Amino acid sequence: MTRFVERHPAWSLIVIIAVAVVLWLIFAVWPPGLEDAIGRKRVFLNALFNGITLGGLYFLVASGFTLIFGLMRNVNLAHGSLYLFGGYVGYAISASTGSWILSFIVAFILTALVGVLLQVLVFRRMEGQDLRQTMVTIGLSIVFADLMLWACGGDFYQIQTPNWLIGPIDLPLITAVKSSGEPVYLRYPLVRLVIFLASVIIGIAMWLALNRTRIGMIIRAGVDDRDILAATGVRIQAVFVLVFALGAGLAGIAGVVGGTFQSLSPGEDIRFLLASLVVVIVGGMGSIPGAALGALIIGLAEQLGSVYIPTYAIVVTFLIMVLVLALRPQGLLARR
Repeated sequence: MTRFVERHPAWSLIVIIAVAVVLWLIFAVWPPGLEDAIGRKRVFLNALFNGITLGGLYFLVASGFTLIFGLMRNVNLAHGSLYLFGGYVGYAISASTGSWILSFIVAFILTALVGVLLQVLVFRRMEGQDLRQTMVTIGLSIVFADLMLWACGGDFYQIQTPNWLIGPIDLPLITAVKSSGEPVYLRYPLVRLVIFLASVIIGIAMWLALNRTRIGMIIRAGVDDRDILAATGVRIQAVFVLVFALGAGLAGIAGVVGGTFQSLSPGEDIRFLLASLVVVIVGGMGSIPGAALGALIIGLAEQLGSVYIPTYAIVVTFLIMVLVLALRPQGLLARR
């Protein structure tokens, strides 16, 4: 942080001012003139928290994608299919057993197994052949989409939220003040906050595993020079299978999360594949903090854009990606 301030004092000042303005908008009581200009504070806060929690969902999908694409250099454009498959599995388990937690476990295991099959049968045979990987995984995503459409139909599905997570909670954020002087606090769905907290815990655990453990050191060494690592006796292919399984399993978990506070339907695989690509490009390939930052930026851009400039909400997302590619092509927090 100190180096960034020393190298980019102007950008640092802009960031500090922007953060101060956002904090004031969140915690201060808005004057009537401001509400007349941009709308009610409750709408702004709901859009802000929706963007943050959507960013948590995008992070779960993109973190698995950045492990496979950014670390292992495998172009897996069937990653969105893993998301939708995990969501359908989670819905089936939740509907049949009534257990929301069990749906996460089964979705992770089955999606991880599909990831292992992809790595062993597809990617191991095409290592370093980016174009072939791209074309084959595009074809696989089309096949998977048709198979899931045949098996599950074209209906919308939503995973039932457990009773202990149903309902909103009061947050210590004032949205308005009544004529009597009594403050009105923001009420927000508990399930979204819990899921966001879980995504933060998963992100921290992944970063620690990759940067503070022996297996993380082996993974990073295998990406940089797999031949030398293999010469030391490490079974590099087994390590890569483990990484691919973890990345696929995270996509399956994200499918259950998405099916809980959004819905599952044909086409969601393409949507989340594109979101993962944008998040990884913005944040930087192979960077877990980069995936978190990119997911937060894209989630906020989507939700705030849909509230204040609904016609151009999608454009804003891709405009951010274009700006990052123009100013910092390696991503905001790319691995060095």
